[in-house]
Amino acid sequence: MKKPELKKDINGMTALTVLIGTVIGAGIFFKPTAVYSASGAPGVGLFAWFVAGVITIAGGLTVAEIGTIYPQTGGMLVYLEEVYGEFWGFLVGWAQIVIYFPANFAALAIIFATQVVNLFAFTQESTLLIAIGTAIFIALTNFLGSKYGGGIQNVATVLKMVPLFIIIIAGLFYPGGGTERLLPFASDTRALFPAFSGALVATLFAYDGWMNVGTLAGEMKNPGKDLPRVIVGGLSIVMAVYLAINVAYLFVVDSTTLAETATPAATVASKLFPGMGGKFITIGILISVFGAMNGYFLSGMRLPYVLAHKGMLPFADWFGQINRRTLVPTNGGIFILVISIAMMLTGSFNQLTDLIVFVIWIFSTMTFLAVILSRKREPERYRAYRVPFYPFIPLLAIAGGLFIMISTLLTQPLNSFLGLSLTLLGWPVYHYSQKKANIG
Repeated sequence: MKKPELKKDINGMTALTVLIGTVIGAGIFFKPTAVYSASGAPGVGLFAWFVAGVITIAGGLTVAEIGTIYPQTGGMLVYLEEVYGEFWGFLVGWAQIVIYFPANFAALAIIFATQVVNLFAFTQESTLLIAIGTAIFIALTNFLGSKYGGGIQNVATVLKMVPLFIIIIAGLFYPGGGTERLLPFASDTRALFPAFSGALVATLFAYDGWMNVGTLAGEMKNPGKDLPRVIVGGLSIVMAVYLAINVAYLFVVDSTTLAETATPAATVASKLFPGMGGKFITIGILISVFGAMNGYFLSGMRLPYVLAHKGMLPFADWFGQINRRTLVPTNGGIFILVISIAMMLTGSFNQLTDLIVFVIWIFSTMTFLAVILSRKREPERYRAYRVPFYPFIPLLAIAGGLFIMISTLLTQPLNSFLGLSLTLLGWPVYHYSQKKANIG
């Protein structure tokens, strides 16, 4: 009997909604607090959102090239394996399946449950139960097949844009607002570089998730054509939305208010739409976070399958199975779900998101560098897409990655060390898997 394989069932539109829907999640609703708290002034805060977007788009333009060279399911795992060797491909895959995807999925589940509790006045004790129940529901839906997971992503992405655009339009025309609310650029009482550095790092969670679309490349109908368009077009939309809604926020309330409130979007909405404002934005947050959860799970459940098929995981026969009826890697999804639930039991939203940043940017920066190495090693290789303004764009992406890594290491040394330690646990797992494969 022929062994089932992943089906090429994902079109460019679904991939685009996965990217936008994964990136635009909880960050734009909650991270302004951290951004303006760190910046101390509206100008520096807005500039941080802009610079983070530029770095992200530079990274997207760069990764799109290597993504078209190696358009297989796995994303960064495939890119690093091809350029740096098998061990590095395994290590980024390991970091993604034990830290990155479960932590993001768990953090978003906690945010989703918190908002449900606030909206319906449930007891705080029910938060964890709602988070776990939502995670299980999303997992079961994706287990039905990529069309179901992709369908949820398409609908959720469209719906989540509605409240964002309403806030942008209402905020920009808010009486008493105006460009003077975007000043001063910097605080008189805070050094500029630390303020900008802290604000930039705070934006990272809001921009994170775009590279996950590469994990779907093997199931895309035309990855060579669609992947660059999805990455660059999707990130451009995300950056425009982020800048516009932050300007709208500042037209309604000042940066000090944004820094002091735990729910900046709801605070702004309560002024724009008195009475129902808070409930309206909470519903928008629920849709947005639900879509982001689905995007992370849709992407993440495929990585254990890829690692298993490369002989890089223990119990490879189990991880490498695909459901014969739905043609999705259900066992990989179960693995991601179990780790996510364990993280929900032990961590909070901010703890989980802080755990991710340092490690994932090490591998992201290596991916940006991989494009330069690939050009040097295989200058004659056909490339359906070439990053524009080479090598300036890749070097900009690398410089941004290095800055983010150093800033995160200095501002969050404990979380950086913990994330790195969990990643390095993959070293004995890799060697055990290799030894077992050689014996077999």
